Amino acid sequence: QVQLVESGGGQVQATGSLRLSCAASGLTISSYVVAWFRQYSGKEREFVASLTWNGSIQHYADSVKGRFTISRDNAKNTVYLQMDSLKTEDTAIYYCAANRWRTTLPGSIASWGQGTQVTVSS
Repeated sequence: QVQLVESGGGQVQATGSLRLSCAASGLTISSYVVAWFRQYSGKEREFVASLTWNGSIQHYADSVKGRFTISRDNAKNTVYLQMDSLKTEDTAIYYCAANRWRTTLPGSIASWGQGTQVTVSS
């Protein structure tokens, strides 16, 4: 059974930092593209960042480019999202995802975590 479990969310002030983690079980993330999405209340899930299986290619949404960094530790079967210079508009539920190919479309994702809330206050 595939499980992706996010952690590290919480409340932080604007300009602060958080690091999200996503621990995978039931699959070996070294065989997958991993990604982070986020969802605002009442909105559809949107792409944040993705990373290829060997970590060589990263993609970011324009809104987080230069502030967020996605990384992976295949030995720990864990994915990370380092979020710096946080803004109030980054407040959302953040979801970890694993897929055989890169996609920014949430409907194409095979495996999701349960999400972790990030709240950025001014």
